[in-house]
Amino acid sequence: MPTFTITTTGDEVAAAFAQEIKGKNVLITGTSINGLGFEVAKTLAKYANLVIITGHNNERLKLSEEALKKDVSGANIRPLLLNLSSFDAVRKAAAEVNAYSEQIDILINNAASSLCSFKLSADGYEHQIATDHLGPFLFTALILPKILAAKSATSTPRVVFVASGAHAWSSGVNLDEIEHPNQSTYKGMTAYAQAKSANILTASELNRRAGGKIYAYSLSPGAVATNFVSNEEAYPELLAHGVITEDGKPNPNAPFPWKTLQQGAATIIVAASDPSLNEKPGCFLSNSVENNAGVAPHTSDPVTAQKLWELSERLTGVKFF
Repeated sequence: MPTFTITTTGDEVAAAFAQEIKGKNVLITGTSINGLGFEVAKTLAKYANLVIITGHNNERLKLSEEALKKDVSGANIRPLLLNLSSFDAVRKAAAEVNAYSEQIDILINNAASSLCSFKLSADGYEHQIATDHLGPFLFTALILPKILAAKSATSTPRVVFVASGAHAWSSGVNLDEIEHPNQSTYKGMTAYAQAKSANILTASELNRRAGGKIYAYSLSPGAVATNFVSNEEAYPELLAHGVITEDGKPNPNAPFPWKTLQQGAATIIVAASDPSLNEKPGCFLSNSVENNAGVAPHTSDPVTAQKLWELSERLTGVKFF
């Protein structure tokens, strides 16, 4: 098996696992240009049978589709309108996926809200937890038949949740606040960290409940100067936490190393394709390798994972298994 490090690129990973990616149908949420999802889509499209990209508005989605087809000659790209902050929009998108003739071999839940001031989703939940956790939870559940259809004697479908090392910047998920948003205690970075904790907990619990029918993984791609970092609404929080400088640029003195888009994409592609991970289902990855030790204690508790799962099923009105 190849050896990967913090500087490994997505192209290097994809080339190493080209045979594992070949013929696969991949669905990636959140594929805006200059984002990690777009970079992953561009890299996987060189080998995959089909790459389904998503965006929350038609204009951005069209730009991503055109750019990908220009960058990767002959790529099979299919756009899907998906607004994860609205349960109704999620149900509509899932119905479209379920009408496809193709199965879904790999689902990469990458889309996330920018850091933002307190606001509610269309369904009355805090916007970041709705977009980063509840929406993806519902979407994954609704297209589960398409994912399970990819199971064979030689291949197990994968569901990947793109989290963040910043999950450790809070005390973990607050189940009561997920159900009952509280503006008086809201802090943007805390909400972001909580949502990323939810991603990690959901991956581990999905893997447990799937019983080998699906392999689920979560990961930190590392710090990358994507649209997330340049978003104007996120500026005050990112500046306060030393992520950016006053001019809005990535802080070279931040307490973590910055990666390029290709380096950030690498861990996502490892989670989606590395065959050695068949022996490590449910694990957390960073810097393109398994790193369960990198998960904060409040986000590695199986009891919390079960409670979050049960709450998420109740709030979204779905059952996985």
